[in-house]
Amino acid sequence: MYAYIDGKLVFKSPSYVVIDAGGVGYHINISLNTYSLLGDAERCKLYTWLYVKEDAHSLYGFADEGERRLFLHLISISGIGPNTGRMMLSSITPLEIQTAIINGNVALIQRIKGIGPKSAQRVILELQDKLRKEGPDTLTTMPANKTAKDEALSALVMLGFARNAAEKVLDQEMNKNKEDLTVEQLIKSALKNL
Repeated sequence: MYAYIDGKLVFKSPSYVVIDAGGVGYHINISLNTYSLLGDAERCKLYTWLYVKEDAHSLYGFADEGERRLFLHLISISGIGPNTGRMMLSSITPLEIQTAIINGNVALIQRIKGIGPKSAQRVILELQDKLRKEGPDTLTTMPANKTAKDEALSALVMLGFARNAAEKVLDQEMNKNKEDLTVEQLIKSALKNL
C-alpha cells in the first residue's frame, strides 16, 4: 500500500522511528541495519511494507529497496513472520544473510535468535535458487538513470527469468538491431528467445 515514506525524522530508536510526513506521524518498525544507516539525518526516506492482521496494522521500514526485497523473501517462508524477519535483519547485515543463503551456510543463519536448525534449513532450501536467480546485486540500489537494457533486464528478472540468461538474450538483441530499441521492444524480443 505504501511504497515509501519521506519526511522529517521526529523520533528514532533501535526498534522503530516516527516520521512526520504531511502532518501525519508514522510509527515505523525498523531493523538495526536501517537504524545504523539513518545516522543523524533530520529528514529521511524509508521504503515500507504494511502488515495487516486482525488486531493491528504495522508498518515496517527499510533504508533501501534491497533490504525490503530480502525481508519480503524471508517472510514468505512458513514460520517466519515480520518480527522474525526484522530480527534476522538486525542480527546480521542483509548482504551476510543473502551470502549465507546462497552458499548454504546453515550455521550462520541458525545463530540468529529465533531461528532453529529446521527453520535455517527451510530458509536456505526455499530461497537459495530465488536469490541465485536474482544475482548478487539484488541488494544494491539501482542507479536512477537506467538504460533501456537495465530496465528490460530488471523486468525479465521480476518475471522469473534467470539474470544471466536474460542478460545474454538482451545483448544479442541489442547487437542485432543497430537502432535504439525501447524497453518494450527489448522485452518483447527477449521473451521470444527465452
